[in-house]
Amino acid sequence: MASQDVKHRTRDEHEPNVGEMNNSSSSRVKRQKRTSMAKRGLRSLAIAVALPLSLTLLNITLFGSSQSYHALRKPFWFPPLWALHMTCLASSFIMGLSAWLVWAEGGFHKEPMAVALFLSQLALSLAWDPVVFTAGATRVGLVVCLALFGVLAGCSRMFRKVNPIAGDLVKLSLAWAGFLALVNLNLVYL
Repeated sequence: MASQDVKHRTRDEHEPNVGEMNNSSSSRVKRQKRTSMAKRGLRSLAIAVALPLSLTLLNITLFGSSQSYHALRKPFWFPPLWALHMTCLASSFIMGLSAWLVWAEGGFHKEPMAVALFLSQLALSLAWDPVVFTAGATRVGLVVCLALFGVLAGCSRMFRKVNPIAGDLVKLSLAWAGFLALVNLNLVYL
């Protein structure tokens, strides 16, 4: 009798009834929706990170090489030009990632000022290289750095309201903008 129960249970487990087939089909549909959403999320993440990175790389290529920076007598703590550019790229990556985190949670609809602050910081960070390296206007570059610092502080505050991790990521760029302002301040007086 026990062996018949085992056979019966085994047969029932392998032969799905109509309700199980509906559950199976609905779980397949749910899985397809999740996969589709994940693909859209990855595409939007790639765009959110690639756009600021591309703009920064283009900016560095067009305006970033400066013989005047190489020729300066700099204090020991001044970064080499390549390190300056790599950190600008890292900052762009971090800002793109943090903006995506805010966007993914609908934060640009909840806090419309966050978009304006993000775009402002992007414009200011892109403006610094041409102002300082191409035009040689270190005083204007200092103003740009200070404005960038203020905009990043506001961006961090707005992003933190929507996603605390995004707000904390902006702090890395905020630290970089502060250091860049110190470098720029010393460029004014060299």
